[in-house]
Amino acid sequence: MKSEMWSPREAPWTRECCLEMLRSWLLSVKLSGMTRLITPMALLFACVFANAEDWPRWRGPRGDGTWQGPKLAATWPQGGPVRKWRVEVGGGYSGVTVSDGKVYTMDRLAPPKHEKEIERVRCFDAADGRALWTHVYDAPYGDLTYNTGPRADVTIHDGRAYSFGSVGHVHCLDAKTGQVLWSKDTVKDHKAERPLWGFAASPVIHGDLVLIHAGVPRGSLVAYDRKTGEEKWRGGDDPAGYCTPIVIEAGTEKKTKRIICWTPESVIALSPADGTLLWRYPFKIQYGVSIHTPIFQENLLFIGSYWHGPRALRLGDDPKKFEVAWEQETPLCGLMSQPLYRDGYCYFLDKDHGLTCFELKTGKKLWDDDHAATPKGRNPQATLVWTGEADRALILNSRGELILAKLNPSGYEEQSRAKIIGDTWAHPAYAGRFVFARDDREMVCVELVGE
Repeated sequence: MKSEMWSPREAPWTRECCLEMLRSWLLSVKLSGMTRLITPMALLFACVFANAEDWPRWRGPRGDGTWQGPKLAATWPQGGPVRKWRVEVGGGYSGVTVSDGKVYTMDRLAPPKHEKEIERVRCFDAADGRALWTHVYDAPYGDLTYNTGPRADVTIHDGRAYSFGSVGHVHCLDAKTGQVLWSKDTVKDHKAERPLWGFAASPVIHGDLVLIHAGVPRGSLVAYDRKTGEEKWRGGDDPAGYCTPIVIEAGTEKKTKRIICWTPESVIALSPADGTLLWRYPFKIQYGVSIHTPIFQENLLFIGSYWHGPRALRLGDDPKKFEVAWEQETPLCGLMSQPLYRDGYCYFLDKDHGLTCFELKTGKKLWDDDHAATPKGRNPQATLVWTGEADRALILNSRGELILAKLNPSGYEEQSRAKIIGDTWAHPAYAGRFVFARDDREMVCVELVGE
């Protein structure tokens, strides 16, 4: 890219963009002979680069709803944050991911708007929303309910894009071109049993593996070689739920890695090396709605179910053992919304009381917001993300309103809200100084801070 083509006003503050700015500036410095400025200016750009996080996977760069973004204003500007671009998309609950100046999501087209049922993995330019590539494949939904479209996020890693469709298709694509590197049909090839509401867990990268929560015979999880697609192991024997698994390090004196998967039948821990079952905690869920990704902090594993109340399991140095730290039957009942953790406390969307704060080690509830953040309903939903600024959080509620709020043990303090998208359950992505959000008709890029 020539330096005169670079437009920092239009491009998101992503790693690729920062590098391109640095390259362009160094070229101009070289041409002008201003070599004495290279060191301090390079250091300045390095600082900007270090603070510019992408959103390459489900729940952000660390998979826990934390994002180190730019410092945000105290409130949104009058009229709300500025929308930089919008593009049309098909239906779907698949969230948005962003990596190296590219934006990814999945959607669905079906009759009568389209001649047949297809799912699509889509890639756009983060600077202007221009479509870069689309991978299309047949995906008949049959009797799948909530059939708007795919559920899982596209995972970006090492130049590859990994997707998992609602009816069992796994794809590994070149992240720049969309070329298919390998693919699997877990239902046709591995006899996976589709859950009632479709496959929803996002692909998880661990070392040289990609983990898929597919519920195949003798495999709640299937581990494929992320480069070749070769099956490496299967682990667990529960059916598939909707929950994205997590890889944790547990223990005090000796930390060991374990894969945690919450299924409709139980919570299981697997060995990352070969999928061996380490332990199983029976926890049968009504209608199989094991959805939200568990929290693991302070050697406590938190799972909060919709009808059965939450559980907290204490893990120790022995990877084959656990104990129940506490459990409840009615308080803290949540469905899709992913909880947040900070400094010993969790923030959780309860179906009956709204956004709730409780102490992780005891389950003691401190407060709820009486549905201030997102509307009460049969299936309340909001996405919660820490901004990196002390106790400030970004919340996109089911009405498409982006909320800036403070969350701490003292209470919920809303600072600003603005509508940026239509009704949505899809998780947005935060990257550079922008938020990327979608509904069933469009995806938008909205600026969080000024130039």
